[in-house]
Amino acid sequence: MTISARVKEIPVSAIHEMTRLSQQYEDVAFLSWAKPMSETPKHICEGAIHAIEQGLTSGYSPSPGIPELRAAVAEKLRRDNAVDALATQILVTVGSIEGLAAAVMASVDPGDEVLLPTPTYSTHITQVTLASAVPVLVPLIEAQGYALDIDAFERAITRRTKAIMICTPNNPTGTVFRESDLRRLAALAVEHDLTVIVDEAYEYFTFDPHRHFSLASIPEIADSVVTCYTFTKTYVMTGWRIGYLHASEERITEINKAHIPFAICAPVVSQHAALAALRGSQDCVEHYRRRYQSMRDLMCERLDRLDAVFSYVTPGGSYLMFPRILTDTGSDSMRFCKQLLAESRVSVTPGIAFGPTGEEHVRMSFCVPESMINKAFDRMERYFGV
Repeated sequence: MTISARVKEIPVSAIHEMTRLSQQYEDVAFLSWAKPMSETPKHICEGAIHAIEQGLTSGYSPSPGIPELRAAVAEKLRRDNAVDALATQILVTVGSIEGLAAAVMASVDPGDEVLLPTPTYSTHITQVTLASAVPVLVPLIEAQGYALDIDAFERAITRRTKAIMICTPNNPTGTVFRESDLRRLAALAVEHDLTVIVDEAYEYFTFDPHRHFSLASIPEIADSVVTCYTFTKTYVMTGWRIGYLHASEERITEINKAHIPFAICAPVVSQHAALAALRGSQDCVEHYRRRYQSMRDLMCERLDRLDAVFSYVTPGGSYLMFPRILTDTGSDSMRFCKQLLAESRVSVTPGIAFGPTGEEHVRMSFCVPESMINKAFDRMERYFGV
């Protein structure tokens, strides 16, 4: 059996490994899944049903997406992100994941280096590896709430550096990167002629006093930024697999060349559902944001009662947090998580999945019901003897 070197280099996903192991047990309290457990809003489902009934979903769409959706996305970006977007600058993708992969493939060549923070979303690292490029991991400053270390990014730049890839709010830490730091990162990219690929999946889920800021709203760097978004998080559309990216028209043309062999086009029924999401009431988005903030506060309260086991930085956004393990067993986060699952039926994600500085941490998700959080922490309190 012949397997490519680029795939052999990719370790088994710790995230999916914990999901697999969790299926071996009954009555598991899940804090490891970064997917909302609510239902997709009714008006979005009705939009999909209407499109099916009208016979609009049986064929391919144009590879960049249906024109009405691209126009609606551009309007949303102008309204909510202060991005001067046009419909021709939008590419509709199979979730943000496929868009990010296409953006990486269009931006780097084999051997090029891509700077990423650590900890960061593990799939970003994998996408760089699959493009036969080299991920260069730059530590965030944990003592400052996992802030970007712009000086460290600058020191990491070499003649082979071609791109920077970040997500804000951050997965797994929940950090909402400061506008001032993002502007400094933008200036660095302009100085060194680097592409910046930004994952803004959690853009609407920020908590006071934090505010989301889109790099593409900076005119000086707009042509160098590729920003990926998703309906998955915003509208609880995980299974619909629908997202989009924004870039200059010239970049869209090139990224679309990678998009076509990956997907041809995004699922057409999902595109009509996404259009219904944008055209319908946005009250659901604020409802989810308030709910996640409430669940974040509950998780912080419960973590405070386990202060001999975990320390944490309160997340400013997303629905994820990244506690540090304080016990001796925490030096191996995968082993820690496996033991916690086997002995207390609580599933959390090993921090090592998110880069080298993720070790000695776990990721916990608070997009689950209140009862799930309480069940998990009741069990952990018994397990750790608190």
